[in-house]
Amino acid sequence: MDWMASLQGLAGGVLIGLSATWLMATLGRIAGISGIVGNLITLRPKGDSAWRLAFLLGLISGPLAIMLLGGGLGNVTGSPGEVIGAPAGGVGLMLVAGLLVGVGTGLGSGCTSGHGVCGLARLAPRSMAATGVFLVMAIVTVYISRHLIGIGGLQ
Repeated sequence: MDWMASLQGLAGGVLIGLSATWLMATLGRIAGISGIVGNLITLRPKGDSAWRLAFLLGLISGPLAIMLLGGGLGNVTGSPGEVIGAPAGGVGLMLVAGLLVGVGTGLGSGCTSGHGVCGLARLAPRSMAATGVFLVMAIVTVYISRHLIGIGGLQ
């Protein structure tokens, strides 16, 4: 077991929880990325854009700061020379999947960060149902793509 990766994951989870708590405590807002980005782009709320932009800049600047400090991007491919690697099913499939995620966040009135992190912490029944659906569909998707279609498996 890679203890350093586990500790980094734990630290990241704690920071996500703290940022969600801070946003709720200070502004009364839920740290759901789809809502933050979606409302910034489509609604452009007056007086409500500054915190949304700051939140998004924080999402981007955190990994950049780690990279500048020599932390790298991490290796999720299993190959020493690669960082992320090519999409397992090709770029077209990745684009379709991204669009489907966007449609799903619209249909589900939120994403995993809003429902899974913030909604579960508030014991919201709607978020419990949504998170359960997210997890079941992720399991089904992995099963279909790896075992029935044969893409996305570990080489």
